[in-house]
Amino acid sequence: MIQELYTIFQKYPNITTDSRKITPNCIFFALKGDNFNGNKYAKDALEKGAAYAIVDEKEYVTSEQTILVNDALESLQKLANYHRKQLNIPIISLTGSNGKTTTKELINAVLSKKFNTTATKGNLNNHIGVPLTLLSMNSDTEIGIVEMGANHKREIAFLSSIAEPDYGYITNFGKAHLEGFGGIEGVIIGKSELYDYLKASDKFIFVNGDDTKQVERTQDANTYVFGGSDTYDLSIEFLTANPMVSCAVDGKKIQSQLIGSYNFSNIAAAIAIGTYFKVNSDDIKEAIEAYIPSNNRSQILTKNTNKIILDAYNANPTSMKAALDNFSDLTDTSKIAFLGDMFELGDSAKEEHQFINDYAASLEIEKIYLIGENFGITNSTNEKIVIHSTFESLKENFPALENSTLLIKGSRGMALERILELL
Repeated sequence: MIQELYTIFQKYPNITTDSRKITPNCIFFALKGDNFNGNKYAKDALEKGAAYAIVDEKEYVTSEQTILVNDALESLQKLANYHRKQLNIPIISLTGSNGKTTTKELINAVLSKKFNTTATKGNLNNHIGVPLTLLSMNSDTEIGIVEMGANHKREIAFLSSIAEPDYGYITNFGKAHLEGFGGIEGVIIGKSELYDYLKASDKFIFVNGDDTKQVERTQDANTYVFGGSDTYDLSIEFLTANPMVSCAVDGKKIQSQLIGSYNFSNIAAAIAIGTYFKVNSDDIKEAIEAYIPSNNRSQILTKNTNKIILDAYNANPTSMKAALDNFSDLTDTSKIAFLGDMFELGDSAKEEHQFINDYAASLEIEKIYLIGENFGITNSTNEKIVIHSTFESLKENFPALENSTLLIKGSRGMALERILELL
């Protein structure tokens, strides 16, 4: 059946799983979720111009353009893996607790200076996004870059079995998705499934030599090590992050438009991977310096008289602490932090939110506003800390701010970019 589907895919290479985004002669895969059944939209997809609809419920087979399979999602995944085997190109996969998408974008910016690349769009990095990324690659693609996300063990192993990467990189192990992984050790085991796959396949790993956990996990692997030491395969010197990160390779300075020292390792990974693939050093510098973050990730904005560091795409205890450290180190006066709840922490939620409350209060920050149900049950006697259990409460009591530097950070569900409307 997969070979039959692949023959159709070769003729109609555009795939969609959203009946609202049908393009002429695409193939619609009718996927199911907790609150939807794509099979119900198969007929509509065909009427909108899809060449075929792949369904897994017999009652929705309405024409010869409807193909019945046992499981539409499984068929999408198997088709993606079959396609990957035909591509015969190097594929780089990356995962990690923080910085995945930024690092992927930087790697793509660097490698696309020399190669025709296809990379994960946005953060479509799960059991649906990875297959769609692979299926978006074609005969023009010279290198594929696949981001992998997970919130449970065995997910990275499964995604690796679909993408079959030749190269891998893990940004870090942090306190993200603790509820699903069952704690930080679970995170390390789960993310390391990429390393396990690459080792078992005798493939290649890029390693941040300054991260002892990454070094420990890759002792017996084929590696290319980068970081701040002259003993590594590539030495990259950290210069400053006040406020933008700059670094140097072989004495050549690279000035990024990314804020926060925590972005140094993301930049360094892109430089290292570009160097490994023999991208010209001037092109690497140009790619890094031209990259501007978007989608609420470490963006620097100005509104009225206030400078804003908008990092509201996501948050966990590790990334929150790193953002606070960087913010505290800035030489700006009148620094105000707006921190939103961190999700998916399970039994650790109360402890981790109280830690951030206490930690933020100890830093060189004038005022810290904590927003959300989890922060709402934390305690502080420090007058710098202001707690609002809901965004509506913050909105009703929003302070008048002028000539201030603001940090806005929280989990995606908090949508703290709404603060911009209050300034």
